[in-house]
Amino acid sequence: MTKTISFLLAGLLAASAAAAQTVKLQTTEGDIRIELDAAKAPKSAANFVQYVKAGHYNGVLFHRVIDGFMIQTGGYDAKLNQRPTKAPIPLESHNGLSNVRGSVAMARTDHPHSATSQFFINVADNVRLDGDPGNPASGYAVFGQVVEGMDVVDKIRAAEIAPNGIHQHFPVKPIFITKALVEPVKK
Repeated sequence: MTKTISFLLAGLLAASAAAAQTVKLQTTEGDIRIELDAAKAPKSAANFVQYVKAGHYNGVLFHRVIDGFMIQTGGYDAKLNQRPTKAPIPLESHNGLSNVRGSVAMARTDHPHSATSQFFINVADNVRLDGDPGNPASGYAVFGQVVEGMDVVDKIRAAEIAPNGIHQHFPVKPIFITKALVEPVKK
């Protein structure tokens, strides 16, 4: 009986790992679908889902767009007011995921455990952001991958930019996430 239960539990765990959670970002430039990796970045993925479910990302700007590097969002509304956030989460870099083109990572300050709501999508291979393997307090935690909509990401990365207040790489024509949705897990 115990072997049967263990076998069933193992099967359920494998099935749930195979059915990764996805989030759809509806933007003013088109839709981006992100597959989360909760197995390798559980705190970052759960944090992201909590912000999505709370509606935090609805109406936020892409406020940092650097062609050849990344596009960043998750913190500012249309008037460039910073949205309130929850407490920071622990850094989950060095999790086996790399900052390669299409990967999604938590933005943070110089303090390693400072990530809250802001995230970025790499538009190039930025493996230097993975950090120093000998320093666990380095790097930027990847927690997902764009699985649909890289054409939209590329459209955003190619936007004309100019300084705007504290933002040095701000799109001249504002680009928003109009709505972020946690999608049902496909079975």
